[in-house]
Amino acid sequence: MLVSIPYGSTTRVISVPEDAVVFHSQPVPPLADERHAFQLALREPIASAALASRVRAQDRVAIVISDITRPTPNERIVPWLLEELAHVPRSQIVILNGTGSHRANTRAELIQMLGEEIVDTVEIVNHDAFARQTLSYQGQTPAGVPVWVNRRYVESDFTIVTGFIEPHFFAGFSGGPKGILPGLAGIETIQALHSAALIGDSHATWALLENNPVQQNIREAVSLCPPDFLVNVTLDQERHITNIFAGDYLAAHARGCEAVAKLSTRAVEAPFDIVITSNNGYPLDQNLYQTVKGMTAAAQIVRPGGAIVAVAECRDGLPEHGNFKALLQMRPTPAALLEMITAPAFRMNDQWQVQKQALVQLQADVYLHSSLTDDVVRAAQLLPATDLSATLEQLFQKYGPHARIAVLPEGPVMVPYLLKALPV
Repeated sequence: MLVSIPYGSTTRVISVPEDAVVFHSQPVPPLADERHAFQLALREPIASAALASRVRAQDRVAIVISDITRPTPNERIVPWLLEELAHVPRSQIVILNGTGSHRANTRAELIQMLGEEIVDTVEIVNHDAFARQTLSYQGQTPAGVPVWVNRRYVESDFTIVTGFIEPHFFAGFSGGPKGILPGLAGIETIQALHSAALIGDSHATWALLENNPVQQNIREAVSLCPPDFLVNVTLDQERHITNIFAGDYLAAHARGCEAVAKLSTRAVEAPFDIVITSNNGYPLDQNLYQTVKGMTAAAQIVRPGGAIVAVAECRDGLPEHGNFKALLQMRPTPAALLEMITAPAFRMNDQWQVQKQALVQLQADVYLHSSLTDDVVRAAQLLPATDLSATLEQLFQKYGPHARIAVLPEGPVMVPYLLKALPV
């Protein structure tokens, strides 16, 4: 059986046994008229008055968007938002690029994300989590999280957060309050929301909102600086919009997560020996840091001692910015990395991604087919799969003719789970 797997802007076609299980999210038809549906969602929102009626002509408006590591169709939804806010001069609007702790996006990338007309006529600010002078302190949560957030956001009269909803490997789902924190958070806040204790909690997992300590801490932090309006979308494989959830940032997000859970999760009764996964192509697979998500999705259903094969282009490297690369090389084994990261006094940016990768590696061997050199892959403590077909054939032979094999072509977009492994 041949299976096509997204890889960067192209695909990789693999051959697997006929009895392999291929997990696809349930297909949803795209909206027939995206723009009209978007307008309707803004005018008849969830638990909110219509957007245009809430924004005054003299208001300073901040529109928060996802950065280029996310497939949010900013090039469509931002112009439609501006149309709905035509009574507000563009000179009073700022677009805040919610980079979290990621690097700033270049002008070329912003044009790719938003279109040249928007880039040339609306002020765009790349959030910088490390520039304290651009941040504003909003207080501390009951759990002790210090809330530092982008100053331009808190100084605006009306704030709109956008994004898209999919399962998330430790916050349950993307979108919602995550667009603000960590999207516009200071690094101190990001580190507190991604502490080793929170990331290591069994309830910090895919497709779980309630009792998820990461999601709970994010919500508590965002309650100190809540957005006035939310617009989240769901997407198909071609980035067509399949649904729109707009209005109150918690109520609309909850409605969207409920819809996504029905389409993007699937229970299985027994684990697999080999799980082949992706990170759903570009932009999600642009670096190894993001590819950890696809590995973690596969880990939900691989047996202890099994193998995971991740197919991800990683055109942007590990990436080179941040501490992800340095952290991976600070200890010789995944177990040693976990011991370092979970030490009470340890704190370093990007440790959460290394922690998740290491947890996967304790469960199974992890192979990576990417554009990275074998030396770089090994330095990241992964096994290179330069020749994807040869690697798969070797694994099929190793685990024998009765091996249970699964394929996740969409990677973290479709998350299977073991029935017995559900958190309680």
